[in-house]
Order: sequence, then C-alpha cells, then structure tokens
Amino acid sequence: MNNIYLALGSNRGDRVDNLKKAVQKINSPNNCSVTKISSIYETKPYGEIEQQNFYNAVIEITYHLNPEKLFELVKQIENEIGRTKTVKWGPREIDIDILLFGNQYFQNDEITIPHKDMLNRDFVLLPLLEINKEIIHPVEQVYIKDLDFNQLQSNIIRKFQVDFLG
Repeated sequence: MNNIYLALGSNRGDRVDNLKKAVQKINSPNNCSVTKISSIYETKPYGEIEQQNFYNAVIEITYHLNPEKLFELVKQIENEIGRTKTVKWGPREIDIDILLFGNQYFQNDEITIPHKDMLNRDFVLLPLLEINKEIIHPVEQVYIKDLDFNQLQSNIIRKFQVDFLG
C-alpha cells in the first residue's frame, strides 16, 4: 500500500462541485481511500491563457494497484465529471494529477511520477504541506518544507475550507 498524493483543479463550471465530485469518485469502495484533504486554494491560472481562476486542492489516498492503473482511473473520473479537451493549460472542468506515488519514480509515455512540474507550483506545494509537512521528494531527496518558496511565482489568491465528503 502506498501513500499517494493527487492534485485536483477546476476552473470551468461549478468549481467546488467539480472538486467534490472528484473526491467522492476517488473515494468510492472500488477505487481508493481518501485519507486527507487540503483546503481549497483559489489560484491564478498557470500559463499564459486568459481564463477564470482555478480552485485547487491536494488529497492523500491509499491505493493498491500500480501507477498506470491509477492514471487510467483518474482519466476515467475526469471524463465522468465532464472534462473536455482544450489547449494546454487551458480551462477545464476537472484536472487530476498524480503528484507522488509513495517514494517511487515512474515514467512512461503518459505520466511522470513524481509530477515533473510540481516543485514549480505553489498551488500544489502549499496544499501538499498542509496535509503532510514531512514529505521528501523522492527524486530531489529534499523535504518539500525546506524548498525556497520565494523562488516560485505566487499563484495563490486565498484558501478556504469545504466539506468534501459531506
């Protein structure tokens, strides 16, 4: 069993509801068990495309299969919630990224774990630290809490609480 961290983001439609649906679908008996959920962080869009602000969160899950199966599952959940393809870093109903899969490094044609851009995103790192302050990046071998956050572009506008599973 691995502790796995997923980043969730939405900026199209009912953003809170999209995040709630994702958490509930991930937490179903046939999929995974959600063990921790961060606050929601409202963030400026990442990239150069004009669009609505995102709502982002990070969840910790336990999962018993391999990274490829988890990737298939999160893509299926994105489709069920109504994600449609747009341009890279464009608006989306839901985006689910696998940040960390225990302390494993994994790469194939579709995914790289740890997520290859996570160390550049305050809207991923701060919610991650909110739920686990002792995470060590498995490739960089550094505690996330020890990174220099002043080097990052600040995307976070505010954070707020939501009852995801209620």
